Amino acid sequence: METTLSQPVKIFLESLGFEVKGEIGGCDLLGLRPGEPDLVVVCELKTSFNLELILQAVDRASIADEVWIAARISAKGRGRESDRRYRDLCRRLGIGMLGVSDTGLVSVVVSAVSPMPRTNTKRRSRLMTEFRRRQGDPVKGGSTRAPLMTAYRQQALLCAAEIAAGRIRPREIAARVPQAGRMLQTNVYGWFERVERGVYGLTEQGVAALVRWPQNS
Repeated sequence: METTLSQPVKIFLESLGFEVKGEIGGCDLLGLRPGEPDLVVVCELKTSFNLELILQAVDRASIADEVWIAARISAKGRGRESDRRYRDLCRRLGIGMLGVSDTGLVSVVVSAVSPMPRTNTKRRSRLMTEFRRRQGDPVKGGSTRAPLMTAYRQQALLCAAEIAAGRIRPREIAARVPQAGRMLQTNVYGWFERVERGVYGLTEQGVAALVRWPQNS
């Protein structure tokens, strides 16, 4: 699975000075390196090198300073990483290639040396905002079937934990979740119910969410 590649590739990118998190805005791995300006790196993961992986990398070029693709190296040496045409295509596009062995060893097949075009500034800004707001790195890169632990979901879970602990008014929750009032009103996940004016409780879905993702309140 692609998620098995996430940790070794994350460690590799961290060795280059990036802070790395998984599944930010559809990117398998997103890394930030503080500076003037900040540097953004994206890495897309697949179990094997293919055209779809390159197409994903080309799409990410509009929001990243570096784009890498990573896949498992063929045990028999017959994978695309051995195909000179595939490597040359990555070089021409400025896309770096990382090969991951069965033991988790990451090797650079093609370096990401060419500057990537950066045109979609709004999308880039959204990714950086989500990266900075998300607490920790709760999602493995390459995850597709489970609900993503976004920064918004993390804040909603804190609201639910506060209500479960008896802090049932938005102003009581605002110390941990400044946007609590708005989140309780919009109720995106259906976790909250208004008991009376300015007082909120948890729905069955909200209780179930806390069971699935326990929080320290």
